Amino acid sequence: MTPTRRSQLSVLPFAVILIVFTGLPLLMVLLLSLWTFDGLEYRSEFTLANFVAVFSSSLTWRIFTNTLRYAAITWAITLVIGFTVSFYLVFHVRNLKLQICLFLLCTIPFWTSTVIRMISWIPFLGREGIFNSVLMQLGLIETPLEVLLFSDFAVILTYVNLFTLFMIVPIFNAMAKIDRNVIEAALDAGATSLQIFTNVIIPLSRTGVALGSIFVVTLVMGDFFVVRVMSGGQASTVVSAMKNNIDQMYYPQAAAMAMLLIVVVLAMVAAILRIVDVRAELAK
Repeated sequence: MTPTRRSQLSVLPFAVILIVFTGLPLLMVLLLSLWTFDGLEYRSEFTLANFVAVFSSSLTWRIFTNTLRYAAITWAITLVIGFTVSFYLVFHVRNLKLQICLFLLCTIPFWTSTVIRMISWIPFLGREGIFNSVLMQLGLIETPLEVLLFSDFAVILTYVNLFTLFMIVPIFNAMAKIDRNVIEAALDAGATSLQIFTNVIIPLSRTGVALGSIFVVTLVMGDFFVVRVMSGGQASTVVSAMKNNIDQMYYPQAAAMAMLLIVVVLAMVAAILRIVDVRAELAK
């Protein structure tokens, strides 16, 4: 048996798993999106009517815009926090044990349920919550701030709280692999701290930034529970709209929106991977 044949057979089990657990479900969703439903009966009469309805609806474009807005804002905030935390841990904490302890400290919130971490913001941000009470006692405000809860602010804050670690871990891993000799060489060549940061650290951390961006963007784009709870039902995303269709048993329409969402997310991931060749970077 040739080496090429052996390598092909070695990936066969993984290919089968990928096809069975990913390919077939996606194929079923695609086929369902082409079915018709008249409110009483599903018919396997293949049609593009569901996709036409999705593309022609102004509501669809509004919720897609809203979803992308949540993803963009969350990505920007988590990127700043993730890069700052990782930079501090890697380049300012010299003691390895302390570095590990501080990194593990970032993971403590993930030791509890995601739902618990999300719900815990409600008594903190509510009209009579801790934050409003403290501000009123300090005399900074006279009436409770309404914008803190059941608003876009609450949704973004919860997303940042839930998903920041997914940005910290890959960036931290990328920064930890930076050869200190490169930085020393830049210093010897007369580079300033800002030049080292912009010309050495940021370029060599791009793999972590790309992976973290993929994690955060896909998690936000695929969420509906946070938006439904933290916005008080006042905001909607693509997945929450799909959930409404599913609750009303409009499965073909929900499947059509799911396929459109998959295409959008894949396009975003492809754009990130086109900017940063993650596979080539990881192979170094």
